[in-house]
Amino acid sequence: MREKPPPGGARLGLAESRWPRLALPCGLSLGLLQMVVAWGTGQVGLGGEVVVLAKAHTDFDVQAFRVTFFDETRMASCGQGSVRLWRLRGGVLRSCPVDLGEHHALQFTDLAFKQARDGCPEPSAAMLFVCSRSGHILEIDCQRMVVRHARRLLPTRTPGGPHPQKQTFSSGPGIAISSLSVSPAMCAVGSEDGFLRLWPLDFSSVLLEAEHEGPVSSVCVSPDGLRVLSATSSGHLGFLDTLSRVYHMLARSHTAPVLALAMEQRRGQLATVSQDRTVRIWDLATLQQLYDFTSSEDAPCAVTFHPTRPTFFCGFSSGAVRSFSLEAAEVLVEHTCHRGAVTGLTATPDGRLLFSSCSQGSLAQYSCADPQWHVLRVAADMVCPDAPASPSALAVSRDGRLLAFVGPSRCTVTVMGSASLDELLRVDIGTLDLASSRLDSAMAVCFGPAALGHLLVSTSSNRVVVLDAVSGRIIRELPGVHPEPCPSLTLSEDARFLLIAAGRTIKVWDYATQASPGPQVYIGHSEPVQAVAFSPDQQQVLSAGDAVFLWDVLAPTESDQSFPGAPPACKTGPGAGPLEDAASRASELPRQQVPKPCQASPPRLGVCARPPEGGDGARDTRNSGAPRTTYLASCKAFTPARVSCSPHSAKGTCPPPASGGWLRLKAVVGYSGNGRANMVWRPDTGFFAYTCGRLVVVEDLHSGAQQHWSGHSAEISTLALSHSAQVLASASGRSSTTAHCQIRVWDVSGGLCQHLIFPHSTTVLALAFSPDDRLLVTLGDHDGRTLALWGTATYDLVSSTRLPEPVHGVAFNPWDAGELTCVGQGTVTFWLLQQRGADISLQVRREPVPEAVGAGELTSLCYGAPPLLYCGTSSGQVCVWDTRAGRCFLSWEADDGGIGLLLFSGSRLVSGSSTGRLRLWAVGAVSELRCKGSGARSSSVFMEHELVLDGAVVSASFDDSVDMGVVGTTAGTLWFVSWAEGTSTRLISGHRSKVNEVVFSPGESHCATCSEDGSVRVWALASMELVIQFQVLNQSCLCLAWSPPCCGRPEQQRLAAGYGDGSLRIFSVSRTAMELKMHPHPVALTTVAFSTDGQTVLSGDKDGLVAVSHPCTGTTFRVLSDHQGAPISTICVTCKECEDLGVEGTDLWLAASGDQRVSVWASDWLRNHCELVDWLSFPMPATTETQGHLPPSLAAFCPWDGALLMYVGPGVYKEVIIYNLCQKQVVEKIPLPFFAMSLSLSPGTHLLAVGFAECMLRLVDCAMGTAQDFAGHDNAVHLCRFTPSARLLFTAARNEILVWEVPGL
Repeated sequence: MREKPPPGGARLGLAESRWPRLALPCGLSLGLLQMVVAWGTGQVGLGGEVVVLAKAHTDFDVQAFRVTFFDETRMASCGQGSVRLWRLRGGVLRSCPVDLGEHHALQFTDLAFKQARDGCPEPSAAMLFVCSRSGHILEIDCQRMVVRHARRLLPTRTPGGPHPQKQTFSSGPGIAISSLSVSPAMCAVGSEDGFLRLWPLDFSSVLLEAEHEGPVSSVCVSPDGLRVLSATSSGHLGFLDTLSRVYHMLARSHTAPVLALAMEQRRGQLATVSQDRTVRIWDLATLQQLYDFTSSEDAPCAVTFHPTRPTFFCGFSSGAVRSFSLEAAEVLVEHTCHRGAVTGLTATPDGRLLFSSCSQGSLAQYSCADPQWHVLRVAADMVCPDAPASPSALAVSRDGRLLAFVGPSRCTVTVMGSASLDELLRVDIGTLDLASSRLDSAMAVCFGPAALGHLLVSTSSNRVVVLDAVSGRIIRELPGVHPEPCPSLTLSEDARFLLIAAGRTIKVWDYATQASPGPQVYIGHSEPVQAVAFSPDQQQVLSAGDAVFLWDVLAPTESDQSFPGAPPACKTGPGAGPLEDAASRASELPRQQVPKPCQASPPRLGVCARPPEGGDGARDTRNSGAPRTTYLASCKAFTPARVSCSPHSAKGTCPPPASGGWLRLKAVVGYSGNGRANMVWRPDTGFFAYTCGRLVVVEDLHSGAQQHWSGHSAEISTLALSHSAQVLASASGRSSTTAHCQIRVWDVSGGLCQHLIFPHSTTVLALAFSPDDRLLVTLGDHDGRTLALWGTATYDLVSSTRLPEPVHGVAFNPWDAGELTCVGQGTVTFWLLQQRGADISLQVRREPVPEAVGAGELTSLCYGAPPLLYCGTSSGQVCVWDTRAGRCFLSWEADDGGIGLLLFSGSRLVSGSSTGRLRLWAVGAVSELRCKGSGARSSSVFMEHELVLDGAVVSASFDDSVDMGVVGTTAGTLWFVSWAEGTSTRLISGHRSKVNEVVFSPGESHCATCSEDGSVRVWALASMELVIQFQVLNQSCLCLAWSPPCCGRPEQQRLAAGYGDGSLRIFSVSRTAMELKMHPHPVALTTVAFSTDGQTVLSGDKDGLVAVSHPCTGTTFRVLSDHQGAPISTICVTCKECEDLGVEGTDLWLAASGDQRVSVWASDWLRNHCELVDWLSFPMPATTETQGHLPPSLAAFCPWDGALLMYVGPGVYKEVIIYNLCQKQVVEKIPLPFFAMSLSLSPGTHLLAVGFAECMLRLVDCAMGTAQDFAGHDNAVHLCRFTPSARLLFTAARNEILVWEVPGL
């Protein structure tokens, strides 16, 4: 960041108090008087606003402002010949001057208050230090308002001077001081000679000094005085460690606006060109500067990378085009074929050709086939002369065949063959806008993907015209892009989003939608944006102007995105929905002014405040959201996460005895986000229940204790709680053992299943109790289309009917138990229940949705005040019905996505949509609008609050006043929502995708999990509360390891995580930050482990390579290819305890691969020693798949006998093989009922845990030879891990984690 003074040399100052309740900015007002404003900021943190406390106009100069540390109503300022003390009292800001005496003519630049060592808050203890450009430092007594001491800092005698002479107080030039900062023991001074000096408070001698590359503009001492932060006018920011006397550079930056940027795809580098006459190369992953090329005489104008070689090209104001080597950091070749400043520079994707243009209109073509590149052609009067330099001045198609530019005049765009420079097309932009009174001109050009064949042209009439690159015909037009012409535009690789530089803003258009509602606008730049670009992975946006901004693209990826072969624009896909800003997640306060929802929006962006590293970094997860995915309109449909399996009653299974088993389910981590209305909460009784897989989890929100109601044979789809809160109904789909779905009716007080009914042959979509709790209605899914009524006395079927079309929701009228309503495809169905004795008949009335509403599919409903019914639609509208008249009289646009949930209470309505927006509406005036009929207007309905969550809203429960509630999303998160505070707090969360590993801290206080959703999550083991989350976007985290206990102090604990791109990241748990990223593998990692001393990391990949790396330096010093050709499934490391192996080394480790081979090694990595101990091969039959899974090859050392290892895999028999390393033979085999999918050995006992694809977990007592089987998961148990103490066992099936307690320990 840098400060640029306004015209005239005046500065804008800002002072903040020690207590963040007061801010005092100052600047020029009319009449060249300076105005000082005192702002009250105390209510900002509580949701309030900043208010003006007082204003004052002054005719003296103010260069710096400081607030005292003991009283926030007292402050001081300094400027040209002026030091004044201020006080705020009674809404008036007054000041009085300090008597400066002979120093009244000094130019003061900065000031700071001295803080007393004992923290004395008395004003009498306050001393003020003021520095000047002449080197004077005045020590002022604030109580007496007089100068106590005046000192002048003079430069020391230069070596080799004629006579060593001590300079007096008044002789010689002083040191021009620009900034100072005072701590209780010393004073830090920054000066224009580039030195940061630390002085004692009596300024007797220099304690420490650090020389910078430019004048020091600002200094700040940390409160403990151990670090001094400094900034220079040359764009450097760093700090001096006073103990070690080492200076650390934090950041470098340009000192003038950035003109252009370019990105290198392979190495992830960024090149920027600035008005400060420098070209800088940056690492996009760390945002650290790699190179700095300076040209004092010739200003750089344009830059581009060579696509395949470590070289970049730069165009200069003299017309020269030079190539620079990034390896040798020198100029390779220079060509001076241009007569004017270079305005455009671009290369073909294959790197064979380079093109440049200049302000005199010439176009040059270069051959870059070899490093000594040369000029092929120079054509004059081709490009529009006097055009400003722009990254979009020249454009090469993405297949490298076409070259486009503005020229030969401003009104024409020319397309040429890139190799021959033959003119293929010339389009007259001036004739495109026939309605315009002025002649239009082109400003910038950009090609779309080759499959589209689009050429985009921005014009001076504030339009972007999309042309066919072959015929030149107009395909579409984006009018009113910006009041000013845009100098740069670019299209994402999948042609979904168009990015435009528009003045000081960035605009993003939904390019995939023909009828785009308009762009999203992002502000932040203080000067016009010169260039915009997508990052190589398309997950970030870069914009250059006063600085380079990095934005996260929080949009869902569309793997099935395809381009039409014909020129018309591609159609919008299901993922083209609105997304949230990174700075406006679910934890933020609701917006004060709510924008009108639109039909579709491009993705929202968020500024990266840290190095992105592909999205790496830690974040507080207690009340924050995550990037979301958009969903189709039918958001009420339930789709099981996967076809659930059922426990087999196969021969050899061992269920636990009735008296109690070896395991007891302690906790469930996760929430089934693919369910619908599968969470209930009653604030009056405190009952809180939700589903996870085939379990109903009842949790105490105060203590976190859980109850687990089991019995369903498949994943639970929905829940319903009776109005008396005494009965809970849960429904699930079909399984392999049942032909019908199940509905279980539970006694809430005892947690026992009282009734089991089989209502439908397909999944139950919705459940609802009647207001008097005498009836239960069940609704089948879109395949079953069955509506059934059950009497709750005996839960016998009362009535059943087949629906003519799919229905998405059903609800009883809370004011009339004899009426219920269904909503579906374009119709509302009203059912009247008529009872004659014990028989109940249904009378139906169907009402179509009016065409004027244009709602399409109705996806949700809830009853309002009698006789109103609110219905949500797939297009984001809410329509209101009069149930007595059977007509819709009002509708409004409530969201961009489908409304999947509606709740009403009192005069407020809550809507939840597929975009993740939760909105609170004031609908008290709707009842009065009913009398107006179809002429009612929605202006009386307004939104009170809005929150953006991390996924589509699928369940919600609120209190009667709708002030607080619990909301569930498809991301597997349950949020506690408070409308009064405008916050959402995470209650329950789990991984979105498959959990790949669980590891534990050495002290067993925490555990960590990794998932295919790219996240690494750290949990508190006692409460299973999420503590830290490390997220990498667009990558799967496939393996994880926690550093061993001998690896340094507890605060130095680290996690090693392997990803699908072959990278290995080291995370610091204590600092919640990524320490290192290395790339030891070219393909996806499959397993990772630390050595026993924690100083080495072993990692295996899917190609069978094992890499050995240093986690501190990131270097890979050994690669083992013995298993090459089969994926490494396991790496297990232990201390070498058995001395009979006959090998040297401190560690014993094994690697198991998918070809049923296990290698055992002894190693001492400090001596770079690694020796093969044993090699095991196991036979495999032709077909070993089980439940659609290929059983992995797993091996582990036996923790209770160091000479044994255990192996499971797709062998001839289903068994656990125990091998003795000393005897070199198999000593025991344990039979299994199925092929094993996971394996874990208890460190403290002789217990062995095995997970199966048949949704079963087996616990084997190897000492007694007995076994017990346990059910609970609804998918393959692909992971099981004992904690180091063996008191707990973690098992995972897909994204569900179950925590089992081992009672015997």
